[in-house]
Amino acid sequence: MTVKDLKTFYDYNYWANQKIISVIQQLTPDEFIKDVAGGYGSIRNTLVHILSTEWGWLSRCGGQKRGPSLKADNYPTVDLIISDWKKVEKYILEFLSQLSDTDLTNNVEYPGKDDVIRSMPVGELLHHSIIHAAHHRGQIAVLLRELGYSPGSFDILFFYAERNGVQAW
Repeated sequence: MTVKDLKTFYDYNYWANQKIISVIQQLTPDEFIKDVAGGYGSIRNTLVHILSTEWGWLSRCGGQKRGPSLKADNYPTVDLIISDWKKVEKYILEFLSQLSDTDLTNNVEYPGKDDVIRSMPVGELLHHSIIHAAHHRGQIAVLLRELGYSPGSFDILFFYAERNGVQAW
């Protein structure tokens, strides 16, 4: 894993976020907060979980501090989530610009289950935050379909194709 690899994966992450947010912006306020299904219930709750987790891992790795976990009730509209996501995206890209490939191997201690202290390398924790977001975007796609919306495809294959100016399929 290199800083360049992480930058590419975060570029994909933000591209995919934008794809799904463009559909979420079509929701009514009630649909946005409606308890549909899944681990976090609503699209809003799932988005806030993704944002909070991404910022949390950045904070643990030495980037911009987040403070306590973000609360879904503080985000009654998608515009508020987008605003904070733009800040976090900036924080992450700034943080990555200051890292060397060697820095990615530095271990970070963090509280795990039952507050047992765990330790993993910076690169692996940041990579996790990207995969974590992809997992939950998939859940959001299902929630959107349950509400009658089509989220389209935000697979990394389409990101690479778009970036390279070729047809993916």
